[in-house]
Amino acid sequence: AFLICMVAYTTAQMDLALFGYAVPAIRAEFQLTLSEVMAIVSIAFLIGGALLLGLGWMGDRVGRLPMFQFSLLGSSVLVTLISVAPGVIVLTLLRGASIAVGGLSYPITGAIITEEMPARLRGLFMGLLQIGYPLGWALASLWSMWLLTNYGWRHLFLVGLISLPLVWVVRHYLREPPRAMAAKSVQAPAALADLWAADIRGRAATLFSAQFLFVWAYAASIFLFPSFLRDVRGLDAFNFSLLIGAGNGIGVLGYVLAAWIGEHVWTRRNTVVLWTLLGSILFQVLVWVPETFGDILLVYALMSMFFYGSAAVKFAYLAEVFPTRIRALAMTCCGSLAVVLGSAAGPYSVSLAIEAWGWHLGYALLVGVPLTLAGLLYLTLDSLPSGLEVEEIERRMSQEATT
Repeated sequence: AFLICMVAYTTAQMDLALFGYAVPAIRAEFQLTLSEVMAIVSIAFLIGGALLLGLGWMGDRVGRLPMFQFSLLGSSVLVTLISVAPGVIVLTLLRGASIAVGGLSYPITGAIITEEMPARLRGLFMGLLQIGYPLGWALASLWSMWLLTNYGWRHLFLVGLISLPLVWVVRHYLREPPRAMAAKSVQAPAALADLWAADIRGRAATLFSAQFLFVWAYAASIFLFPSFLRDVRGLDAFNFSLLIGAGNGIGVLGYVLAAWIGEHVWTRRNTVVLWTLLGSILFQVLVWVPETFGDILLVYALMSMFFYGSAAVKFAYLAEVFPTRIRALAMTCCGSLAVVLGSAAGPYSVSLAIEAWGWHLGYALLVGVPLTLAGLLYLTLDSLPSGLEVEEIERRMSQEATT
């Protein structure tokens, strides 16, 4: 189950990452300013967020596997169609739909791993699943170095077809988690109002806010970084693709280390706080200090290990602290919805700040401050011991709420 989810999640992230590498070329073809192309990114994420709410709700009602297959098939087709988009409006609509359908892999794979893995390994494997983020960006960079450099941005999106065979693999080699089936048979269907129950709403609101701020910073940092490297550091498409891909590849070490420490050394909550704050500091160094290719790569790789690597522990924490019957819905609302809304607000707002204040101040300030706040918000959440069964976590949470 883990290997299939890992491969599927990585290819989904690769498909979504292709757009980030294509941003400078899309700007050039349609003669867009930085803020205009980031407006496309933001509108697309808003469209994706609206669609994703319904899809996440269906993950608890229809089942994990049917929605997983739909996510893989739909994302592959929609990403590929971007290659023939005739103008900005169609491009934005296709991007928004692909974000929703591809983004569904986040709550679905998280729910499957949480419900299938034994408690002593769950946090580690949930963290390792998040390696799909940097691996997806690294794989997308390899395609970008070849296709974007030699054939243009439209050919780059044909890579979306690679995900299609995974639909067959999921259909034949994964099962619907027994925990999810049992919860579905004996408990009421998930409803959005369940997230506002007295024993759930506090952590739901905090996790949504922390994830929104984190992804504001994450999306702005990663979608604007190719333009930063081109406009400020003078790198061409081949070199900025190589740098970002290599940096994310090295950054995988941070995901593994965070998952291991969160499982065996420290609590997940405390690991999230440390990793996020270290990532915020390293991002400031990245923007202000290095100028040569080697120096930029070194700092970017270190920043990726902590800034982006914190997702390895956050993902596990988010999946554990909600009851099984609403897990996919909770991960959609507090995870995926916060991701798409943060991605909608962050890149556009930061691009406006860059145009007003310049690359260094605008980029550093409007990424660094939200990232720091996201880390500090986790200090208000429970620091749960690692290795508990999800039923025990649910019991503790309910008991704490009643007392």
